[in-house]
Amino acid sequence: MARFFIDRPVFAWVISLLITLIGVLAIRALPVAQYPDIAPPMVSVWSSYPGASAKVVEDSVTAIIERQMNGAPGLTYTSATSGNGESSVNLTFRQGTSLDLAAVEVQNRLKTVESRLPEVVRRYGVKVERAADNIHMVVTLSSRNPAVNEFDLGEIAASQVMNQLKRVPGVGQVQFWGTEKAIRIWPDPARLVALDLTATDIVSKVRAYNARVTIGDLGAGATPTSAPINANVVSDSALSTPEAFADIPLRVRSDGSAIRLGDVARVELGASDYNYSSRVDGLPATAMGIKLAAGSNAVEVMKAVRQVMNEQAKLFPAGVEYQMPYETASFVKVSIQKVVTTLLEAIVLVFLVMYLFMQNLRATLIPTLVVPVALLGTFGVLLGLGYSINTLTMFGMVLAIGILVDDAIVVVENTERIMVEEGLSPYAATVKAMQQISGAIVGITVVLVTVFVPMAFFSGAVGNIYRQFAITLAVSIGFSAFLALSLTPALCATLLRPVSHEHHEKRGFFGWFNRTFALGTERYTRTVDKTLRHPWRALLVYGLVLVAVPLAFMRLPTAFIPEEDTGSFMVMASEPRGATLPEAMTALGRIERYLMQNEPVKHVFVLGGWNEFGAGPGGGMLYVTLKDWHERTSKHDGVNAIVERVNEKFMGQPDRMMIAMNSPALPELGSSNGFNLRLQDRAGVGRDVFTAARDDLLHKAAQDPVLKNVIFAGQGDVPQVDVSLDRRKMEALKVNMDDVNTTLATMFGSDYVGDFMLGAESRRVLVQSDGRRRVSPEDIGNLRVRNANGEMVPLSAFVALKWKLGSPQLTRYNGYPSFTIQGESAPGKSSGEAMARMEELMKALPAGIGHEWSGQSLEERDSGAQAPILFALSVLVVFLALAALYESWAIPAAVIMVVPLGVIGALGAVSLLGMPNDIYFKVGLIATIGLSAKNAILIVEVANDLTRQGMAWLDATVEAARLRLRPIMMTSLAFGFGVVPLAIASGPASGAQRAIGVAVLGGIVTATVLAIFLVPVFFLTVGRFVRRSHNDGKAAQADAAPAVEGKV
Repeated sequence: MARFFIDRPVFAWVISLLITLIGVLAIRALPVAQYPDIAPPMVSVWSSYPGASAKVVEDSVTAIIERQMNGAPGLTYTSATSGNGESSVNLTFRQGTSLDLAAVEVQNRLKTVESRLPEVVRRYGVKVERAADNIHMVVTLSSRNPAVNEFDLGEIAASQVMNQLKRVPGVGQVQFWGTEKAIRIWPDPARLVALDLTATDIVSKVRAYNARVTIGDLGAGATPTSAPINANVVSDSALSTPEAFADIPLRVRSDGSAIRLGDVARVELGASDYNYSSRVDGLPATAMGIKLAAGSNAVEVMKAVRQVMNEQAKLFPAGVEYQMPYETASFVKVSIQKVVTTLLEAIVLVFLVMYLFMQNLRATLIPTLVVPVALLGTFGVLLGLGYSINTLTMFGMVLAIGILVDDAIVVVENTERIMVEEGLSPYAATVKAMQQISGAIVGITVVLVTVFVPMAFFSGAVGNIYRQFAITLAVSIGFSAFLALSLTPALCATLLRPVSHEHHEKRGFFGWFNRTFALGTERYTRTVDKTLRHPWRALLVYGLVLVAVPLAFMRLPTAFIPEEDTGSFMVMASEPRGATLPEAMTALGRIERYLMQNEPVKHVFVLGGWNEFGAGPGGGMLYVTLKDWHERTSKHDGVNAIVERVNEKFMGQPDRMMIAMNSPALPELGSSNGFNLRLQDRAGVGRDVFTAARDDLLHKAAQDPVLKNVIFAGQGDVPQVDVSLDRRKMEALKVNMDDVNTTLATMFGSDYVGDFMLGAESRRVLVQSDGRRRVSPEDIGNLRVRNANGEMVPLSAFVALKWKLGSPQLTRYNGYPSFTIQGESAPGKSSGEAMARMEELMKALPAGIGHEWSGQSLEERDSGAQAPILFALSVLVVFLALAALYESWAIPAAVIMVVPLGVIGALGAVSLLGMPNDIYFKVGLIATIGLSAKNAILIVEVANDLTRQGMAWLDATVEAARLRLRPIMMTSLAFGFGVVPLAIASGPASGAQRAIGVAVLGGIVTATVLAIFLVPVFFLTVGRFVRRSHNDGKAAQADAAPAVEGKV
């Protein structure tokens, strides 16, 4: 193959240019993302049950839906939440499941139980949505115009913005933290009593007077042929203004006078609910939280959302503006830009290392030209496979740079050596060089490609991470080998110039370097010779390495991925029991003012009535976006430092929960960093025992030095008024149960009694007792219902009221009642250590209480379980590939023995810097295994050839070590300097870069320094063993021959 391209250099150029062109076109077409599609498919079922408590919602809605979903194809786990008036069931499916088919399956199963749900739930509608579980961006509308208030902003968002955002490709769900307008009817219970009316009278009259009447046609159908005209008969009976609703007659007297709705109720154009309040950068606002559909690209979605908002902003009233105070896509873009910068830095460093050794611009340019061709070709393959430009594929390319030039360096170095030693022309030297090293290039390629093959077959989120990295490296290495056998020899034969035997005798720096390296080579050769004659010391060192590797692994703390400065963080807060929304906003305002006055913030979005732990008037949160990274260069302004300051200032206040958390580096797998744990009541121990066990666990965790900020990620118990109905008294008073339920639900919950048209939009008509009559339990007893005799009976006649504590939110996980526990590891500790300590603490929980890890913690456990299999398979595949390639079991054994030498360096480097064993470390370790084997092949291949030519094994091994020292040092230094930018990275995405860079750099150092001395020992030792076995076999055959002949 090489000879073909040596004779046809133009052909080699054409192929390379075509690969380059395809890559350039692919880059323009490839989507950009931070990570590949690692989030498992998720389908959510949402429903509303106004006025119902969390317990009622769980029993009558959530449990029914959740039970029906059990057994859905591909379903891995369920998470359900029941709150006051709302239910959500999140269904997570196995990676690879079609999201569309999963959604259809959920919809079909929902249809079979919809008739069992309460009528009001069906009337509000049960929604099935395909979305990730976390908020990826927040869009707000704010106003500097005093004439536009918060409710006006809500209506603008509901009528102009929401539907447009839902149509954006990649948007899974838009969560509305505002309110659209509605006709609000606020009855005064005292006026109803005075006029002998009830809430059911209002509901029935409003529905009757606001009904749409359908009549028919004139002259249509079976009419006489003489009908003069055909026309629709219409009646504009629907009401559309507060005045029209206020004029509805509730009772008409005999004299024609009437009691109108306006006589007993305040009717206005108000808000459909008053559950949320928000501000952005100190201005009143309304907000929408956007969740992405599974598999969507955050960068593309943000771009499309911004485009939609720019168009809609042209229609906003004067003074109304939109903001995006929180989004994850900017971090993605900056991360990719940072890795691209690292890529360019690596190319420059590799070029300088090659120039240092080759000292010839032409020779240096040849391997340098391989880099862009191979990388661009890889982009083309990624496009064909449906991948994206993401952090993992770019990391693969940064690591590949040092590998890509290796094959070309070997070709150029060997060609120049032959030109000098044998005086051949560039053409002849290239032909001879390729005859000598083509096998080594193929061998190296096989090793480096096969070492990554097992990574492509793992499942789940971890498998997707491994797969992207493995495919990128394997494809780029494949292109490198192809170019080393095609473009590189063609360039050597045409670009290199004949050199004299004394070409290395240069003056100045290069002269000093050559003399020094030659002297070092001589000393190295003598050392290798001495070591081979007395190998026990080297084997003792190797034995110590073998012992140290498992010990270092066991001592290394574990984690999933490193924390990153994403440029944003969140603050969760809950006020004391029974707090109102205004009280929550006041408390959130104190944090807001501190941040805006003291910290480098760009946007602060305050939301009252909702946080990641659930909805409720006493809770809220802040989404905080910091200034750009180039404006926060000091460690004091890093996100972790700011989060620590916020927690120090506001955490620990009596009866209040407040915690600031760094935004997750992987938002697809959870809303925060740290661990996520689900306690489960698996044996029905009861809520009191379950709650006590949870509180005891949190108390122990708070005192543990390994743990930090361990909290119950939910809502605590709040005051509740228990309404107990005496059914015997109701029978005696002839009171109907339906009338009591309707009255309570209407007056204290809010009854949806119809719709009206507000412009081109349909809006709701809602009935609820006036707020001044809903402030004490006595207001419940003062309500009246009409009995069968037409008499007005107060609820106090048959209702008993008492205060109690109850939960506003009930959660279930995989069918069991559950509590969500979140926490972090203490400084200097890893998430793996924190999870292990939590499991120790949970051993003391009462029998019947179990636990499951979820989100990122579940993936961390899975990745840890898969790691030993991954490493073992990688080593095994490399061994088998080499055995097949060399038709020998001995050569692969000598090569595989070098693997621990690289592993110990990677382990030592991350241990010295206090870094954990995470996903990126594992990826770096796999790369180190391949690189360690590569150095060994360069020596073993030449030594094996020399022994076949008749040279003694010891002499052949020493000569191979001498001949390959320079290319080994050149390729190792090129690779090492290529990953230096990763190892010393700072700024956005630097955590991941350092994790992989430090591991690989440490591995390549020891894999080079130790391997150049120990690989010759391995080859000679294995060779002696093989020869001894071979000779023993021959002797055994010779001894057996006479016996055989005798028998014959």
